[in-house]
Amino acid sequence: MTIKEIQEEIVDEFSMFDDWMDRYEYLIDLGKELPMIDTAFKLEENLIKGCQSKVWLHAKNNNGNIVYTADSDAILTKGIIALLLRVFSNQSAQDILHAETTFIDQIGLKEHLSPTRANGLVSMIKKIKLYALVNQQQISE
Repeated sequence: MTIKEIQEEIVDEFSMFDDWMDRYEYLIDLGKELPMIDTAFKLEENLIKGCQSKVWLHAKNNNGNIVYTADSDAILTKGIIALLLRVFSNQSAQDILHAETTFIDQIGLKEHLSPTRANGLVSMIKKIKLYALVNQQQISE
C-alpha cells in the first residue's frame, strides 16, 4: 500500500468513532499492539527530542525500504508512534520525504493532544523524515 492509501485507511477507521475518548482508546490499543523494539535500540541517540515522554525510534534499510521500530514509556504516545510507523514503515525514503501527513489533521489528532504531546508528534515526524533523508543520501553515495 502507498502512504496515501494507508492514510486514507486510517481516516476511515477514525471516522467510525464519534467521540474522542473512543479514539484515545483506539490509539492506546494500537500502542499495545506495537511490536517490541529490540532493547539494543533503546539508546540515547534513538530518543526523540521534544517529546514529553521517552520515545525511541530506530530505522534500517530493507531492500530499499525503510523499516522503523519504536517504543515509548507512555501508552498514548506509544499509540501515536504506532500510527506513524503504520504509515511510514516499509516505504521508500523518497516516498517518506515527499509524503504529506494530512491524515493527522483529518482525524483531528493534533488538536486533541496537549501542547507538549502535539510538539512530540511533530518531533516524531521530523525524526522519521530525517532517517529517510539520511538513508537516501547513503544510497546515492
